[in-house]
Amino acid sequence: MISKRLFLILGGTVGGLGAVVSITPPQFGTSGGLKTLGGKATTPAPVAPAQTSTAVPATPAQQVPTTPTKKKTVTTPTVPQQTAAPSVPQSTGASGTFTGNAAQTAYGPVQVQVTVSNGKITHVSVPVYPNNSGQDRYINSQAIPLLIQEVMQAQSANIQGVGGASYTSQGFYDSLITALKKAGI
Repeated sequence: MISKRLFLILGGTVGGLGAVVSITPPQFGTSGGLKTLGGKATTPAPVAPAQTSTAVPATPAQQVPTTPTKKKTVTTPTVPQQTAAPSVPQSTGASGTFTGNAAQTAYGPVQVQVTVSNGKITHVSVPVYPNNSGQDRYINSQAIPLLIQEVMQAQSANIQGVGGASYTSQGFYDSLITALKKAGI
């Protein structure tokens, strides 16, 4: 009797964790936190690294006979160190409207259109997105504005997905990448 209960409890726990993990949005960028359909960002609590210690047995110091040696002085020329290029993309001065390739998702294609002026993203639109069902329209009416807002803030494809809209987020990101490549950003 106890083994059946234990099996059911463990099975339910594993199933629940699997469901939670499956709806976690894709992480496209490096900024912290997750966006949800409500629009609030949540930041995961930092995890302290585990400290480990190992006992090393003490060994008596061995006496090594020393003999006087002559010291050689070697001088090497110093080479100036190269500094890393800044991570912020340089403005290419590109201007125009660039349409990304349509990215296929499980619910339909997603296509992003980006307007660039002097290398700066000034407008983002999504002319093609899944809207076959009421649920598609509901999810995308909330997720797409959040994704557009992230692009406008980041001025790049360094964005995060939206929880509850993982397929749309991935399709948006894939199409955005192709549009920005066409723009030279």
